[in-house]
Amino acid sequence: MTSRRDKAAGDPVELRTTTPSSRPDGISEKMISGQRWHRHASPVSFGILALVLAAALSGLAGGQPSPPRSKDFEAARLEVKTPSVIRNGEFFETRIRIEAARDVSDAVLAVSSSLWTDMTINTMIPAAAEESFKDGSYRFSYGKLRAGETIVVKIDGQINPPLFAGTKGDIALFDGEQRLGSMPLQIKVLP
Repeated sequence: MTSRRDKAAGDPVELRTTTPSSRPDGISEKMISGQRWHRHASPVSFGILALVLAAALSGLAGGQPSPPRSKDFEAARLEVKTPSVIRNGEFFETRIRIEAARDVSDAVLAVSSSLWTDMTINTMIPAAAEESFKDGSYRFSYGKLRAGETIVVKIDGQINPPLFAGTKGDIALFDGEQRLGSMPLQIKVLP
């Protein structure tokens, strides 16, 4: 050990001479020569990561394409493609296809209000000629459809934060005021 005088303070200052180390400051020799798994990630963490990835890829957490559901009525065929499992806060797309088997004087699409509770509907293309609310359903009138004609309605929406566990309701098809039929829908909402 050597000492020198600090001109400003007048106190002796000790100087240490050290040899360069192969390890960074704060890392002890004990930490370096410890157990084999100390230096590597635990195999348990890799197993947990693999399980999370497998669950995500299987569609358990949502995000997988849902197959279209369809129902034939005497006058028309209704096909709905919407997510069956979705996460809270996500945007979603619903496509509804109406194909007339015979002439329909006024194709009216009715969505029960319980299906859209705590959802924000951003767009609906094409826009309906008339919109109304009747008997607990939002109704959208698309006018006359001739036999063989098809109309495809694209609905974009978002799940609002208060919606938890899911929602259910039905989509019905009317010819004016005459009910042609309906299709029940259930959407599971994950946190």
